[in-house]
Amino acid sequence: MAKLGTVDARYLSYNVEMVEVTGGRFWRPYASLARAAANGEKPAPGDSQPGAASMLYEYRPPLDLSNGRLRKLAAALGPSYIRVSGTWENSTYFQNDDQPALAKPPEGFKSVLTRAEWKGVIDFAQAADARVVTSFAVSPGTRNADGIWQPEQAKALLDYTRANGGSIAAAEYMNEPNFPSAGGAPEGYNAAEFGRDAKIFGAFIRKESPQTIFLGPGSVGEGVSLMPAGAHMPQITFLHSDDLLQATGSIFDAFSYHFYGAVSHRCGGKMEIGNALSSEWLDRTDKAEAFYAGLRDRYLPGKALWLNETGEAACGGDPFAAQFADTFRFLNQLGTLAQKGVQVVMRNTLDASDYGLLREGTFEPRPDYWAALLWKRLMGPVVLDPRAGDSTLRIYAQCMTGMPGGVTLLAINTDMTKEHGLTIAGEARRYTLMAEALSSEKTLLNGTELHAGADGSLPPIEGKPEQAGTLRLAPASLTFLTFPAAGNTSCR
Repeated sequence: MAKLGTVDARYLSYNVEMVEVTGGRFWRPYASLARAAANGEKPAPGDSQPGAASMLYEYRPPLDLSNGRLRKLAAALGPSYIRVSGTWENSTYFQNDDQPALAKPPEGFKSVLTRAEWKGVIDFAQAADARVVTSFAVSPGTRNADGIWQPEQAKALLDYTRANGGSIAAAEYMNEPNFPSAGGAPEGYNAAEFGRDAKIFGAFIRKESPQTIFLGPGSVGEGVSLMPAGAHMPQITFLHSDDLLQATGSIFDAFSYHFYGAVSHRCGGKMEIGNALSSEWLDRTDKAEAFYAGLRDRYLPGKALWLNETGEAACGGDPFAAQFADTFRFLNQLGTLAQKGVQVVMRNTLDASDYGLLREGTFEPRPDYWAALLWKRLMGPVVLDPRAGDSTLRIYAQCMTGMPGGVTLLAINTDMTKEHGLTIAGEARRYTLMAEALSSEKTLLNGTELHAGADGSLPPIEGKPEQAGTLRLAPASLTFLTFPAAGNTSCR
């Protein structure tokens, strides 16, 4: 197998939303939505978050990032990046003192981040072998009388991070600038103003934190339609990435984008579990990558691509985002984007709402967590050409983690009714993920259900020995095959 390229050693990473760190209203899980509807709950008056006065959000207290179970489960996905950002970050005030959080944010902000909360992020990242990625506040409170962004808040956060032994590995100026009004930017904010402010931020970050990778533009919602046929996005300001990049020029160190294949049922989406293994659904990630790669080639030729926010569906995910069905989209996305040279893929989220890798509150691993764990343990950063597979049996290959010369194959059988055969030429170890049903929240590894201990300890992840010959791949299954003795010259 020839070498196609390499990806970042922290290729598979994850997001913790800033609203989780500060506490606030985020996408309400479907189970909670059903309870609220049954109890006759009314919308919260004065809700200032996106989708104002909506039952779609639920308050969470600040996430306890010192929780031992959470840290241990996150560390098992290391090395990684932890991105602390999101829509809410655009309007978050950093309270640069050691007093309790302000009862009310300063004018021009919507939430407050304390030193103690940010110190929790720094400590968590160090415990979980993660490097911090973020963006900065851009709301009216960060601007002078002429509406121009000022760096005082960003500098305070950077200085505090350094003083506490942390660093910012990469940063966007703001989260999703092509939806400025939904993201807390000043009313009427346009591409020219984004270009002006992003250049100010670029000069600032290169002076204050030269090791930080400047990512941008960080747009979302292009290349594929998020809404079902016949539906329309709400009447909110939308800016095209092409216009943003014309305004900025080639100021970014790497090209970042966000991707969701649809919006969830909360926001009017209609994606159903019955289509979760379809080629049309799985291939949306390729269409979005092609769109943004084209922009990268035009405006930032030769720069790396980062997908630093992605999940099953925007607005917290569909119900099946927490079920076995989503492992097909998730692992296929990792495999195909690695082949295309995308350097980093950051899952949204680690633990919040239905698209979290872990169930919030208990941190119980969901099926996608187990899929991520196997990817981390078995798929190294060198990407190979498997020269096999089709739209039904999708095959990806990378050098085996920790085994010079070794190769790992990932075979995804998306056929829900038929076995597929795969002929191998040498001895291998097999790791097959299955479930009793696509809607199951339980995952079987070679027939044994996977569980995490109360302290976050993980079960043995052991492969089944296989000899040369034809393997049978069950319907709706995902199989990693490791070949430690492959002797691939690209993997030494």
